[in-house]
Amino acid sequence: MTTQRTRSAGRPTLDEVAALAGVGRGTVSRVVNGSPQVSPEARSAVQEAIKELGYVPNRAARALVTQRTDSVALVVSESQERVFTEPFFAGIVRGISSALADTSLQLWLAMAQTHGERQRIENHLTSQHVDGVLLVMLHESDPLPQLLRQRGLPTVLGGRPVNVDPQISYVDMDNVNGARAAVEYLLASGRKRVATIAGPQDLGVGVDRLVGYRAAVQNAAVEPLIEFGDFSEYSGVDAMRRLLARRPDLDAVFVASDLMAAGAVRALRDNGRRIPEDVAVIGFEDSPVARQTDPPLTTVYQPVEDMGRHMVRLLLSRIRGEDQPTHVLLDTHLVHRNSA
Repeated sequence: MTTQRTRSAGRPTLDEVAALAGVGRGTVSRVVNGSPQVSPEARSAVQEAIKELGYVPNRAARALVTQRTDSVALVVSESQERVFTEPFFAGIVRGISSALADTSLQLWLAMAQTHGERQRIENHLTSQHVDGVLLVMLHESDPLPQLLRQRGLPTVLGGRPVNVDPQISYVDMDNVNGARAAVEYLLASGRKRVATIAGPQDLGVGVDRLVGYRAAVQNAAVEPLIEFGDFSEYSGVDAMRRLLARRPDLDAVFVASDLMAAGAVRALRDNGRRIPEDVAVIGFEDSPVARQTDPPLTTVYQPVEDMGRHMVRLLLSRIRGEDQPTHVLLDTHLVHRNSA
């Protein structure tokens, strides 16, 4: 005679898991909460019982015990259009997701651009809803870092803020030296009138890449020639047109993002300029866009997915209370293609 085990009519309980596994309720709780204080045999029995019963932990009850929500927020201070179309954001999300894959943490994504969006997000960013926050594309006037610090929420920024708060961790690219290396390469190849299309100056990345450009042209005693964009392709088109109107004889341009560089290439072609014979172009990021332009872009490689992974590692350390605020700077290097 055989005995069949049947699942309860309702949601399986912790007690049912314990009975099936032949262990105490406390042992099941420790397994569910990831405690190392369980023997391998007991852990295996509990995991088998969970699988057989289809037990799903009650997150609300678990949060009362652990004081954790098992959720982290990724907040991007840009529009949905940019988040879902620009390669940088896709790379960041891939890196963050891969680093979270081996944890119990769930990720939720929020775009904060309008006042209403920001208000809803600020109301949600509390320890009752998330264990920590990742912030990307932080603008200079953004109050979120200070607000999160006041609430005691572990926070890590993707990108150096314009005004650095030593109490907040961030991960960034070596934007200054990456930009400087690109411009020095243009100058060393014989270009004499090197312009730049810089990014927004309320973002650390926009500031730093312009600093790198200025350092290179100053050392070469070359007059700076600067226009600004917002990292979008259309802003690259407009900025390139303005540069050509100011200096029709320019022979090179360093552009602070690949999307803007793609726009600059389009504007140069519309004006009958050959690339690189008449004007050399270098972008920044080494995104898929860089391989799709005609000609393909010489660009500065930045490890975007690594940035996302480092952000998660720092955040996990802050959540566990292990580390003091840390600033990580990732290396960049020039990728040579046909545009320069």
